[in-house]
Amino acid sequence: MALLEGCKHEIELVVSLEEIDKETTLVVEDIRKKAALPGFRPGKVPASLIRTKFAKDVRQDVLERIIQKAFRQYADGEKLEVVGTPLVVDTHYHAGEPLKFKTQFEVAPVVELRDDYRGLTVPYREPVVAAEEVEARLQALRAQKAEYINEDPRPANGTDHVLIALRSLSPLEGGELNENELALELGHSDTMAAFTENVTGMEPGDEKEFVIAYPADYGAERLAGQTVTFSCTLKTIRRKEMPELNDEFAQDLGDFKSLDELRAAARKSIYADRDNTARQQAHAAILDSLVELYDFPIPQSFVDRQVESIIENRLRSLADQGIDPRTLNLDWDKLKESQAPRALKDVRASLLLEKVADREAIHATRDEVDGEVQRIARQEREAVASVRRRLEQDGTVGRIAGHIRTQKTLNFLFEQASKVEPAAPEVPADTEIE
Repeated sequence: MALLEGCKHEIELVVSLEEIDKETTLVVEDIRKKAALPGFRPGKVPASLIRTKFAKDVRQDVLERIIQKAFRQYADGEKLEVVGTPLVVDTHYHAGEPLKFKTQFEVAPVVELRDDYRGLTVPYREPVVAAEEVEARLQALRAQKAEYINEDPRPANGTDHVLIALRSLSPLEGGELNENELALELGHSDTMAAFTENVTGMEPGDEKEFVIAYPADYGAERLAGQTVTFSCTLKTIRRKEMPELNDEFAQDLGDFKSLDELRAAARKSIYADRDNTARQQAHAAILDSLVELYDFPIPQSFVDRQVESIIENRLRSLADQGIDPRTLNLDWDKLKESQAPRALKDVRASLLLEKVADREAIHATRDEVDGEVQRIARQEREAVASVRRRLEQDGTVGRIAGHIRTQKTLNFLFEQASKVEPAAPEVPADTEIE
């Protein structure tokens, strides 16, 4: 076996005439069972006639079968972990002679772990939650429970909550925009200033036409960069009344006995969100460090598969945004080439995490997998048993277990790591600090 490069090898194999004759007899018999020739009942065509009439098919089938069989026997005998599809590059197959062929193939890399995966240095700062942030979260909860009371007719001012009917008069992609009850808070950062300016001064029942120029980066794609004329009717002006922040408010929200319990839960939630973000950044740093520590060849078939996965995920993301990838005129070869470095890094990191998990005996437990299946069932509002059956059939349960194992391995490496204060973000040289 000759090493060509990285994980790629080449081997020349020879198959004896005896093996070729045995395989030929089997192929002829298979064709004979199905062949239909005039004057013969199915399965009764003489083998000699099959060899003559179907000589090309017999030769091709024998060649394919015997090459696969010979290579499989060789790989099993050498205990090779072959990945991808072997490529036959040279074949000598002539009547009355042994078969000779060369095949190129890749094997899984051998990754030898040292002990340096423990004690990696990663940036991490334990989150701090200020009292003001907790109060802001409570105020947001109050706003969610607010009631809106219709006020007596009067001119709208620049800070009112209003309900309007809005209809586009300009042609728009996707048809007319028509909102019968659109709630706006005039003067709020989420409300375009042009709407505040035009609605201010209107009274309930007033109709008005005005023009809105949308910025190019506006969130709604069909409005981005457009100048649209609207017909607007002010339906009502409303007063926002928020509940008092007290024990009764906390009890109405759920399993809280007091405002203090709600405040503690809000602090815990903010902390958990920030800690999750900080840990995700630390996990990324762990993967970067691992990849830098270990250099070993990666099968090209692994990289190609990961490139396909990355591109599929991107295309799915575009489709979710309502963008048809076929309209983007993509250069697929350049796109694949651009993703190769990332794919190589992803594969190397994945192989290293798998080795660490093996050494540390890290696995997904049945309870952990069941918990995720139950979460999916609740989300999809289906019976757990039917969801599990579907996920087992399409292989998702295995992927869930793999994801859990990966996260547990990253958490293990994080706990074993030496934490340092994250570096302060760099200030651009041309930025003035007052």
